[in-house]
Amino acid sequence: MRYAELSLAAQTAYAELAEQTRAFELNQALSGQSGSFQKLQRKGRDYWYFAYRDLGDKVRMVYLGPDDDEVRKAIDGVQAKRGGQATAPQAKAALQLGCAPVAPKHFSIIKRLAEYGFFRAGGVLIGTHAFLVLGNLLGVKWASGATTLDVDFAHAGKNVSIALPADLKIDVHDALTSLEMGLLPISQFDGSFGAQYRNPKDQELRLDFVTSMTRDGKAVVMPDLKLALEPLKFMEFSLEGTVQGCVIGTRGSCIVNLPAPERMAVHKLIVYGERPVRERTKANKDLLQAASLASYFHETGGEDVFNAAWRDALGRGKGWKERAREGKAALLRMAPELEIPGLWREK
Repeated sequence: MRYAELSLAAQTAYAELAEQTRAFELNQALSGQSGSFQKLQRKGRDYWYFAYRDLGDKVRMVYLGPDDDEVRKAIDGVQAKRGGQATAPQAKAALQLGCAPVAPKHFSIIKRLAEYGFFRAGGVLIGTHAFLVLGNLLGVKWASGATTLDVDFAHAGKNVSIALPADLKIDVHDALTSLEMGLLPISQFDGSFGAQYRNPKDQELRLDFVTSMTRDGKAVVMPDLKLALEPLKFMEFSLEGTVQGCVIGTRGSCIVNLPAPERMAVHKLIVYGERPVRERTKANKDLLQAASLASYFHETGGEDVFNAAWRDALGRGKGWKERAREGKAALLRMAPELEIPGLWREK
């Protein structure tokens, strides 16, 4: 079995923690701001934003999340002026019941970026940490593939076709240096901008900021984020139709944007063959995570959701189709039990 179902108590604790965290963060982010909540449609899906004017009288948009019950409830809470409370006790309770935590050092980084507004500005948590958080969101605990030394983030950058239309001005570099964890930008563009951060003395602190591939393949500098983004092929697939989840640490929680689980699974297959030989361990982890997610959709009757993402990838052109099928073949060698016709329907 590639995952174990969390107890009902753990699933309930996660849901309550996510609700409390979302309400708390909204109260914190919008405290003292005069503005309005707005629902905007993008590619047939509705999203909520908070619009306000900054000191320069320019309208700014804060991304709040997709139009679902959880986000609407948090908005109602802010409009009713209910104060939020710190979530550390509830986070500890959720962990004790079986929810998976993020390692303390990594949690500090994700939490600080959340506090600075990175996710409200359209940032997305990706990679293994997203896989771990998706497990809690889906009500399961993964059997493997949920450990990493890297913390990976993405942003649509200047790709307006997939961007969440938030235009906050934040300082990612200041957020990371304020942690005093020795994080240094090892790839620098335009002064303080960096797409990769490392601590030379601590191999557990490796951060990467990526975006979808650009025509010239050059880093995408985002002045409003004080950050540069490394372009990666096929990254846009995971940045479409994002969801929100609650990251849990021993000292609290925060809300982040995540790839949709079905799109993350298919994206792992697409990029499998792109990994160089020196990254074969990461390539195998891609397959493990894809297998775990595919198994979840099969076992829970979600084949239609998975297949929609699979067909989307195959329909994007010859290169996409070849890579997706190459990844599928490698996955089935690792997990032959997933060679199920219902999971790979192309029509």
